[in-house]
Amino acid sequence: MDAQTQLELEAAAFRRLQKHLMEDRTDVQNIDMMNLAGFCRNCLSRWYQEAAAERGIEMSKDEGREAFYGMTMAQWKAEFQTESTPQKDAEFRVAFDENVAKTDR
Repeated sequence: MDAQTQLELEAAAFRRLQKHLMEDRTDVQNIDMMNLAGFCRNCLSRWYQEAAAERGIEMSKDEGREAFYGMTMAQWKAEFQTESTPQKDAEFRVAFDENVAKTDR
């Protein structure tokens, strides 16, 4: 497979993942994704922002989230986010420290 085809397939897989998370499974909460898989929609939007920065494109955290979510975080939260539990919050702190905070050091 040539490099351009590989790039196009990877981009298509990313777009399908994005559609799955943003349209097909809006019921799945970010906190549950982070607690189970070590990443969530916010991570994906941050990776999008980081990829832009690597190419010299300035993008704020909010702009990265809006690019991935297709809406503002306030809109997403109002439409899809549900209340968490103390147990999920505690699990999240561990998952965040293990998967996000350590990469920021």
